[in-house]
Amino acid sequence: MQRPKPVSESPSVVARAAALLRALSGRTASGASTTRVAEEAGLPRATAHRLLESLAAEGLVDRDARSGLWFLGPETYVLGMASAARYDLTEEARGSVLRLARETGESAFFSVRRGDETVVLLREDGDFPIRSYVLHEGARFPLGVASAGIAILAHLPGGQAEDYLRRTDLVRRWGDAYTAVSLRERLAATRAHGWALNPGLIVEGSWGMAAAVFDRAGVPGWALTLTGIESRFRPDRQESLGRLLLEEAHRLTRSVR
Repeated sequence: MQRPKPVSESPSVVARAAALLRALSGRTASGASTTRVAEEAGLPRATAHRLLESLAAEGLVDRDARSGLWFLGPETYVLGMASAARYDLTEEARGSVLRLARETGESAFFSVRRGDETVVLLREDGDFPIRSYVLHEGARFPLGVASAGIAILAHLPGGQAEDYLRRTDLVRRWGDAYTAVSLRERLAATRAHGWALNPGLIVEGSWGMAAAVFDRAGVPGWALTLTGIESRFRPDRQESLGRLLLEEAHRLTRSVR
């Protein structure tokens, strides 16, 4: 008789499956090949394929018969709807995102914190004809990279931000603009202004600003963002954009409480 696997091995399987689901969540429209999703999840291709097949059997992922690309499955939608009442601010945030896009002409977004990342949930484009396409629904970034993650990281309670900076290396993937020293400077500026600024650090010429939204315990769990080209985020306009972001962020925070 085959011996059961030790309980201590179970989290590794769960973690690998979760990594695959997170990788696919960033490609909700385009899907991903087995090779690509394996790379993004940091898994061997054979392991990724085996886990994807198991997830597909449970309806958590789905594979297009023609292209062979993987997508999130219908069961993830069901689970998401079931948990929405507890965790989701998306419906309340739609109005804020729409108002920000209309009033500024820029692209507006709503993101949620998931562990050490932010995930974009909503996007609304304003009427300014030139746009930045760095962010899209499903896009994931580590805390401190995009402006939403800067806003959230800056307002984490206690020593959580410092703990994150000590254990996280963003330079390897994102470059020298993301040293701990540089991040601390941006976090300090965010706390002083109330809103975060990303001056084209992900893609040159594509700027972003964000404000955090807080849960009932006063912990930042979401963020509202505006993005656009550099000329639309000059210092003389940042104050007005920041004020609009903070007004909508406060509105959403009040709805949570």
